[in-house]
Amino acid sequence: MLVLGVESSCDETGVALYDSARGLLAHALHSQIAMHNDYGGVVPELASRDHIRRVLPLTRRVLAESGHALSELDGIAYTQGPGLAGALLVGAGMARALAYSLGVPAVGVHHLEGHLLSPLISDTPPEFPFVALLVSGGHTQLMHVAGVGRYALLGETLDDAAGEAFDKTAQLLGLGYPGGPALSKLAEAGDATRYMLPRPMLYSGDFDFSFSGLKTAVLTLVKKAGPEAAADIAAAFQAAAVDVLVGKSLAACVHSGAKRLVVAGGVGANRRLRAQLSAEAARRGIEVFYPRLEFCTDNGAMIAYAGAQRLAHAAPDLAFAVKPRWELAALDAV
Repeated sequence: MLVLGVESSCDETGVALYDSARGLLAHALHSQIAMHNDYGGVVPELASRDHIRRVLPLTRRVLAESGHALSELDGIAYTQGPGLAGALLVGAGMARALAYSLGVPAVGVHHLEGHLLSPLISDTPPEFPFVALLVSGGHTQLMHVAGVGRYALLGETLDDAAGEAFDKTAQLLGLGYPGGPALSKLAEAGDATRYMLPRPMLYSGDFDFSFSGLKTAVLTLVKKAGPEAAADIAAAFQAAAVDVLVGKSLAACVHSGAKRLVVAGGVGANRRLRAQLSAEAARRGIEVFYPRLEFCTDNGAMIAYAGAQRLAHAAPDLAFAVKPRWELAALDAV
């Protein structure tokens, strides 16, 4: 099955072509970071307009690179939610119109399901079941995954997502947008032991997260220590956030008896998180799987892959709708 995937949930336009027999054939991505940088965050109307400009040229590029024509497509997948309503409508409208004109089915994909399944695109994919840590700018969740669509929520953030906390802390340090990667780079030059920041809910006995208190502690520290301590503060914040993510993830594995852990989402690219989690998991006999670095952030490849799994087992749905708010646990199993 040859499936075109379209991602347009926020500030990145992604298109990819996935073949269920041969794997990922081609993918292309346009990031809007430079456009939104002047505003310190994503402007929804600007994001929607830019998706309109990018989605068709990216589709032509992917088809050309793969050597396939539109007439060869067996189906089209698009991000149906969650995300920015206007941005989602661009991808959904393009995908539904193209599918109708070609006489092939289209399927709406849950954005987080795409992230969760993204490590399965690799050459060494994890087997089901596993525990998944979904950690990004908008979500921090721990899920038990028994199969495609068979997701049980173990815990989630009660306030800020981890990626959101990274971005907000970066703003406090004057690092601009997007803040997470800039903060991680600055932290490499800092001393993580100079300041001790709290590890919220690390020993709460459940699998929920909270990062707003950590962010507030950073604000107090910035006012006290001043801008000259920025690198050490960045390192201390990153160490605290990573300790919580690692501790909760491994506790969830022990609780569920899982020997495999999948990490997905933008924060999954963080070098300290990967190093610390892999080392501590290995000591417990737990195998950790990560998506390729280019697939940690939003991309069309994950939507094409998830869409192929859905199209192989589901009847075509002709409804045209997007879901800016959509719980992952509400999905049907395939």
